Amino acid sequence: MPLKEFDLTGKSAVVIGGGRGIGKGIALALAEAGADVLVAARTAEQVEQTALEIRNLDRKGIALCADATKDDDIDTVVAAAISEWGRIDILVNSAGAGSRKPIVPLPDYKPAWGQAVKDFFSPTSDEEWHHMVDANLTTIFLATRAVGPHMIRQNKGKIINITSMTGAKGLSYQVVYCTTKAAVSMYTRALALEWARYNINVNAIGPGYVATEMTAMFFENETVRDKLLRSVPLGRLCLPREVGLLAVYLASEASDYLTGQTIYLDGGVLA
Repeated sequence: MPLKEFDLTGKSAVVIGGGRGIGKGIALALAEAGADVLVAARTAEQVEQTALEIRNLDRKGIALCADATKDDDIDTVVAAAISEWGRIDILVNSAGAGSRKPIVPLPDYKPAWGQAVKDFFSPTSDEEWHHMVDANLTTIFLATRAVGPHMIRQNKGKIINITSMTGAKGLSYQVVYCTTKAAVSMYTRALALEWARYNINVNAIGPGYVATEMTAMFFENETVRDKLLRSVPLGRLCLPREVGLLAVYLASEASDYLTGQTIYLDGGVLA
């Protein structure tokens, strides 16, 4: 018999960025644990597919096309969840963007994957900086700001932010990405303190190298893939479902005494 503290039956969840990759893995794991899930992302086809797979698990799956960097879109997502369920028990902030390029071009540095990155051999632009900040940090601010009043009123809630192991381990050619992900961990810690009195748990997951559509361009190159895997003590990539299983714990009663923490699911890299 499954442990009752991990059962999410009767809970409602909103997964921002749930159309693919880590977000989809989390959405499906939450549904498998019993939760009804609203998934939101910019690509309608992807969120519809995720919602369909949720419904195939005999849970309510709702798909909304939304840009998580726009407060009006986030307000619409939250209003839809409240209209459907009357409450939001779980919020997962999984929207984000990656970048792998130097701040300025480096002489004689031409990696095998550089050609796959747009404008890799030009300085990081203001637009690229703001895009990364908006995708990885502003999205979390907007979603927690919109959901917060509802969770405070119901005196209960679980918030799960997706950061990265790079928020704790600086990497060359990912300065902007590392910076935004480190900020997510601090946002998580501070918000956890601010909302602890309302029984709202705020935690983060920091995945390592995960096999997703977003990382495929790097892992398709055998030289790059082998080099990365040599840095992982467990010797393999993480799967989106594995992130989802950790999210189930953080969304459940089993984690009621855990808040303000970032758990790094990195195969031992940070060890």
